[in-house]
Amino acid sequence: MNKNEIKKYIFIAGLAVAVCVISQNFSVLASFVLLVLGALKPLVMGFMIAYIFNIIMNFFEKHYFPKSNSKAAAITRRPVCLLCSFAIAIAIIILVMYIIVPEIASAFGVLYAEIPPAFTTAKDFVIGKLNEYPEIQEQISSLEFDWANIAEKGSKLLTSGLAGILSSAVGIIGGLTSAVTNLVLGLIFAVYLLLRKDKLFRDGNRIRHAYFSEEFNAKCSRVFHTANETFQSFFVGQFVEAIILGSLCFIGMKILKLPYAAMSGTLVGVTAFIPIVGAFIGAGISAFIILTESPMQALIFIIFLVILQQFEGNIIYPKVVGGTVGLPSIWTLAAVTLGGGLFGIFGMILGVPLAGTLYKLSFHVLEKKESELGIKSPDDSKPQKPQKPANPKKPVQSKQKPAKAQKK
Repeated sequence: MNKNEIKKYIFIAGLAVAVCVISQNFSVLASFVLLVLGALKPLVMGFMIAYIFNIIMNFFEKHYFPKSNSKAAAITRRPVCLLCSFAIAIAIIILVMYIIVPEIASAFGVLYAEIPPAFTTAKDFVIGKLNEYPEIQEQISSLEFDWANIAEKGSKLLTSGLAGILSSAVGIIGGLTSAVTNLVLGLIFAVYLLLRKDKLFRDGNRIRHAYFSEEFNAKCSRVFHTANETFQSFFVGQFVEAIILGSLCFIGMKILKLPYAAMSGTLVGVTAFIPIVGAFIGAGISAFIILTESPMQALIFIIFLVILQQFEGNIIYPKVVGGTVGLPSIWTLAAVTLGGGLFGIFGMILGVPLAGTLYKLSFHVLEKKESELGIKSPDDSKPQKPQKPANPKKPVQSKQKPAKAQKK
């Protein structure tokens, strides 16, 4: 056997041994993978934050003294644009909280004021109805209670409840501390990535060209370019679409004279970042809050938002986002469902551009295979415009010099 065959058989043997070891110690491997993923969570979060903020920062960098070649502008461009992008994000979060939180607090205040009278009315109604059924009253009056047994069970329930409350409080505090720590570390990592992104790109390209072939680098470049184009188009399109949908919801509620217009428009716009189901989540919360004022107005709001959602899905979304993601509706629904089942809200948001990237790359491979086999795709089967023939009247002039001139 030559060296290549020996290497191939050694690789197959090593792969078989690895599969056996993994299958026998799968629980240990799963625990190790979960531990590694937990440790990498701040870095993944920081990369996601950096990617989203890089879109905003690129916009500011294009407008920060674009024609200036001074050293001061070059030095201050990146930090100033980074601060502006973070300031814009913080201002949006504060504005959303300023609009939503007081309205929700007011709605819960209405609920707190309305529930006790409703409970009293319901109790009086039940008592009044029981007067018509003396048999039920006799059964209720004949009930005997073992107060000692009830007190014993109540003390046990109270003790276990206090222990559960304490353990839940400790768990909540620990979860919040972990989430805040991951967020802070992710923000620090994102700032580092944004400040040093040019050098990181250069170093990555140097490593790729030094250790991998040109064919592999070309494939990686195509994958990265497609993914970046799809994700960036998706985030920008979803942001614009959310603003339009929230504004239309606010304007429509003002025209219909429905309560909580600012809160509902903001909530619908924020939840519209989640494809397909996001606006309905915001609509459900808003309808419940409007219900505290008037059930009829809540019903009008639901009908209005269903009509608005149809208008947005059929007209606004294709115009704003359009074919940038390039994913059909059925695959969009599948991506949202699968991503939400695996990773929650973040999975629902990131599932669509990720599926769009895979969809584009798979069709690129399919078109390449069809061209190699000589199969015409549906786009290639369209009749092409005939090309104009060359003008035969004009003689083709030779650019060669005459023979005498060549001799000279």
